[in-house]
Amino acid sequence: MTSAVATAPVPAATAQPRWKMIYLAKRNPALAAEDFAQAWREHSALGSQCTNVRDKVLGVQQCSRVRNGESGAEDGGLHGASADYDGVNLLQLRDLEVANDIWNDPETLATMRPDEPRVFSTYVRDCTLVCSEQVLREAPAGPVVVFGFLRRNAGVSKSAFDTAWMDGPKDAWLSSPTLKTARRVVHNHVVQTPPEGYDFDGIAEWWFDSADAARAAFADSRSGNAAPSGNGHGPVDMRSQVRDLRCQLPAPYSVLVDLKQSVFMFTQVTHQRPEASVQSS
Repeated sequence: MTSAVATAPVPAATAQPRWKMIYLAKRNPALAAEDFAQAWREHSALGSQCTNVRDKVLGVQQCSRVRNGESGAEDGGLHGASADYDGVNLLQLRDLEVANDIWNDPETLATMRPDEPRVFSTYVRDCTLVCSEQVLREAPAGPVVVFGFLRRNAGVSKSAFDTAWMDGPKDAWLSSPTLKTARRVVHNHVVQTPPEGYDFDGIAEWWFDSADAARAAFADSRSGNAAPSGNGHGPVDMRSQVRDLRCQLPAPYSVLVDLKQSVFMFTQVTHQRPEASVQSS
């Protein structure tokens, strides 16, 4: 297993507010899985023709699903990761207003939107969440990121979840042995009404040096927990499911998050702008 990254949680007083758009994408079913990343890069290139995108979207990281795991598994060999989606895009915004005006920008509507059905199963606006970012561990992002698109437990109010997610003790969120080797850890708070079917309350980013490092981290049985079933009938013991990533998360997740109804994505960065960027958005 990769050695722990020597970084500390970022004190709340030094954290700078950052706004992001994050979309959880499915490819057009007519597009082969192995062709998705290239088609996505081509779509991103169209943004250079759009002033609003070029000037107001400060950074882009396209993260495609890892598929080449054990025996070519669709989950990339990270059990509990979803195979229902094909990628996650992180868009760092100049300010929050960009998240509102970009959808009505004439250049974007004329150039990028007509190309979206070629690449994706739906229009990007219909799978995008607007977020504020809280960095729990600051370090340059690695090439691999595991995402958690999280729904809160039924017994947890929205305000209680938001307070714990963004202002709770950082040490508690980082306490699992699983996250010792995560280079960078980020919590994203959903700040606008999400699209239908994307009713997530928070989005986690766990960045690693490699796909193997991520697999090894989430295979650490020392942090195993039973995850809530989300059906009101108590916990479901998932320890019998080999290395299910939901068993390896710090304790606050099983308290606040409906892990069975959340979506976890095992991805690698396949395109970013600017090319030299090492940040996670």
